[in-house]
Amino acid sequence: MSRRSIEMTDALYAYLLENSLRETDLLRRLREETAGLPGAGMQIAPEQGQFMALLAELIGARHCLEIGTFTGYSALAVALALPPDGRLIACDVNEKTTAVARRYWQEAGVAGKIDLRLAPALETLDTLLAEGAAGRFDFAFIDADKSNYEAYYERCLELLRDGGLIAVDNVLWGGAVTNPAPGDSDTRAIRALNAKIASDQRVSCSMLPLGDGLTLVRKRSAQAN
Repeated sequence: MSRRSIEMTDALYAYLLENSLRETDLLRRLREETAGLPGAGMQIAPEQGQFMALLAELIGARHCLEIGTFTGYSALAVALALPPDGRLIACDVNEKTTAVARRYWQEAGVAGKIDLRLAPALETLDTLLAEGAAGRFDFAFIDADKSNYEAYYERCLELLRDGGLIAVDNVLWGGAVTNPAPGDSDTRAIRALNAKIASDQRVSCSMLPLGDGLTLVRKRSAQAN
């Protein structure tokens, strides 16, 4: 037994996938196509996609947000877990990579569940708030430009219902977050948000060593704060 998370060797990771991953053929094909594209490192791990789909099922999510869509793997994984009337608003600015996403969403039969907004995510989130959507969403996934992570977090927290869940990706940032004086703005932004969430009494939270680090944040009710 150990007091810390087990080291994930290649052999152990292969075992994990063999005995847990239920990736559909469509998700696998999307992941493999994405691996050959520029920026392929932005693709989430397949077990993370499955975990997020399970989270959506666990909380009975019907209204979801995604900040940063890339080629659509995470949106597809979550959309497949939503009920027939479930909806996911996906925020991105890249028409080329989201064209790949649209193709797979269509083939999977979930295109009608996903509302792709091609605009800066903060504009989309502010529009939703202006339209009175605060408190209407069940689940949000943040995986976009790191400099705006704190702003995305605050907007998503406002848009979430009490008990809603935010998943924040890349919170370990390849290990760079251990540097107390990082030289790049992305690492500084991630460190700042990690520290903020750790002390944020509006939420319950847990940082997990999944993928490149995933923090789960549950919005507490106002009465619980």
